[in-house]
Amino acid sequence: MATRINPSILSADFANLERELARIGTADLVHVDIMDNHFVPNLTFGLPMVQRLQQVSPIPLDVHLMIDDPDRWAPGYAEAGAASVTFHAEAANEPVALARRLREIGARAGIALKPGTDATPYLDLLPEFDQVLIMTVEPGFGGQSFIHETMPKLRRVADAVEAAGLDVWLQVDGGITAETIGIAAEAGADTFVAGSAVYNGGDPADRIEELRAAVLSHRHGHVGGTGSLDA
Repeated sequence: MATRINPSILSADFANLERELARIGTADLVHVDIMDNHFVPNLTFGLPMVQRLQQVSPIPLDVHLMIDDPDRWAPGYAEAGAASVTFHAEAANEPVALARRLREIGARAGIALKPGTDATPYLDLLPEFDQVLIMTVEPGFGGQSFIHETMPKLRRVADAVEAAGLDVWLQVDGGITAETIGIAAEAGADTFVAGSAVYNGGDPADRIEELRAAVLSHRHGHVGGTGSLDA
C-alpha cells in the first residue's frame, strides 16, 4: 500500500512560504487549507495565493476547501493547477456534479467528511471520487488533538473502497503525529496530512521521514505487508 505524507502549510511561516515549500520537497503533496470564516471560524488563503503557490511549489498541491458554496468556487482551484481539490460534503449542493467537473478540468476530486458526518450516504458514490478525507479533528484550526472515535468511520470507508476494487485515496487530517499515524494507517488511511508534526519539530524533512517510518513500522508489525512508499 502506498504511503503519502502531505504537510499542511497552515503550520508554516506565512511570510516565507516559498522557503517553507522547499523544506518539504521530499513530501508527496503539500496540503493547502482554504478557509472562508463562514464554513469554519477561521480565515486563511484564497485563489490568488494558490495560483502563486502553484508557480513555486516543488510538489503538487492538495487543496482542502473548508468553504461555503464549493460548487461555485472549487473549479477555480482546479483551473489554477491544483493536483487535488477536496470539498466538504456538508457544504456542497451537488457533490457528484462538482466532482465530475473537477475531474474534467484535470484535478483529482476529493470529498471531506467532518467528524460528526455519517459516511453511509457517500459509500455508493465512491466511484465518483479520487479521495475521501476523514477529518480527525473539527476543521478550522491546526494543532488539535486526534479524535480516535473517527476510526470506525475510516475503516468502514476503507472496507467499501476495497470491496469495490476502487483506487480511492483515504486521507486523514488533524492531530496526525508519529504516535497517531499508525492508528490511522491500521484503519485504512494511506494519505496523511500533518502540520504541527512536520513544521514545529526541527527539520521538516526529518519529520516527514519519521512519519513514513512510523507507517512502515506499523504495517510490518500489524499487517506484515511491504509498506510500499510509492506515491
